[in-house]
Amino acid sequence: MAHTAPRTVARTEGRRHPLVATAMVLPLAALLVVVFGGWDAVVTQASSVGVMLGR
Repeated sequence: MAHTAPRTVARTEGRRHPLVATAMVLPLAALLVVVFGGWDAVVTQASSVGVMLGR
């Protein structure tokens, strides 16, 4: 079995902060919406969720 060097970057937390995760995902989500033309679907789903939550 090969000997590998230990990882030098130790994460103190098991998860990312939600805002960091959101900032990482939003550019990709925006690109997919533009490429596939899914803006209407996004608006429809957001509206449905808003109605379901009672807003």
